[in-house]
Amino acid sequence: MPSNKILEEKKLVVESLAAKMKTAKAGVLVKYEGIKVAEDTALRNALRKAGVEYTVMKNTLTGKACDLAGYGEMKEHLTGMTAIALSQDDPIAPAKIMKEFADKIQCFEIKAGFVDGGVIDLAGVESLAATPSKEVLIAKMMGSLMSSLYGLAYVLQAKIDKENGEGAESPAEA
Repeated sequence: MPSNKILEEKKLVVESLAAKMKTAKAGVLVKYEGIKVAEDTALRNALRKAGVEYTVMKNTLTGKACDLAGYGEMKEHLTGMTAIALSQDDPIAPAKIMKEFADKIQCFEIKAGFVDGGVIDLAGVESLAATPSKEVLIAKMMGSLMSSLYGLAYVLQAKIDKENGEGAESPAEA
């Protein structure tokens, strides 16, 4: 029978993970069984650069944290060796990075995730991973706005040139 000290430590670990899950913009649950050390190191480096926290924890503790955070539906995916990636800032980063590594590493498998307070399945995570980043979306929107403004500027300039050309004599005629 575990001691009260160990139970309290586990309770704190569960509460800490649940708090992170509640405040996270998104998270992805993965099966990492069989991943090589070099691949795991590369994965962790990519996640760290994107500001994504990657946690490996016992399934029972992760399941309790899921319940506390309101993501109880994810517990059905807690089989085998699982890890969870959480992002407090970017809702797309965990899905994008995990999908990239799942495509490269055959034994690495995406199980489920959550975003906007709801649980998503594998298809939902893959769909989220296909979404362009915030910066790309902003750049596309700005490009669209700028092209409209450039078009308007060209039309106005053509009108001004036409009016100036009709009202004055050209230098060749003078």
